Amino acid sequence: MNIVFIGAGRLATNLAVALHQNGHRIVQVYSRTIESAQLLAERVGSTPVNRMEEVVAEADAFVIAVSDAVLPQVISQLVQGREHQAFFHTAGSMPIGLFEDKAERYGVIYPMQTFSKERLVDFSEVSVFIEATDASTLQLAKDIAHAVSTHVYELSSEDRKQLHLAAVFACNFCNHCFALSAELLQKHGLPFSVMYPLINETVSKAMKMPPVQAQTGPAVRGDENVMQKQQQLLADQPLMRDIYRLMSQSIQKLSQEQQ
Repeated sequence: MNIVFIGAGRLATNLAVALHQNGHRIVQVYSRTIESAQLLAERVGSTPVNRMEEVVAEADAFVIAVSDAVLPQVISQLVQGREHQAFFHTAGSMPIGLFEDKAERYGVIYPMQTFSKERLVDFSEVSVFIEATDASTLQLAKDIAHAVSTHVYELSSEDRKQLHLAAVFACNFCNHCFALSAELLQKHGLPFSVMYPLINETVSKAMKMPPVQAQTGPAVRGDENVMQKQQQLLADQPLMRDIYRLMSQSIQKLSQEQQ
């Protein structure tokens, strides 16, 4: 299959490399900067371009992996003159309707994972959620997704919004809590690595039982004395104190609902 990538960021890098490794041809890589396009193009044996008018007119699929902020503009520019081609964006929180009245064949291929350019993921373990306007375009999305993953699901734009929201809690917010923990430790000369065993056990339990049942700590125990003292330790950091208080309230609420 001949595929054009619009974007050369973290998601585009991981998906393009995975498709290339599984026998698909990445015809072109477009990015606003030629340096970014070149970096990915070199990894997948492709041609880099940084002007939309240089993007080829035909391919089996055009995969758009850019930030949500510029996605509508990029779609409008890309589709012009290529209206009969098949287009897929990769954004978790953006609807399929962005293509409406612009293209004839379009859909979404959303790999739900946190990506980096330096550390390529095992794409076969990534859950990929797809959607399309018609049966043939949906089949094309399935072919692309199944080429790299064994976990492919059809999901509507409305349900994908909720999925993306859940992913923000499960990934982005958890990682931010790691960052806050590291900040507290650093102030007292401790490395974040002391938390690794605790994090590993927490994640392992969450994958084997409902997370609400795996919850531990002063909030779920209702230990108000400990929680008050810990909030006092955060007196000079009001934002972190508020996070502590709200998280504790949420833990207690979920725990009580399970009783």
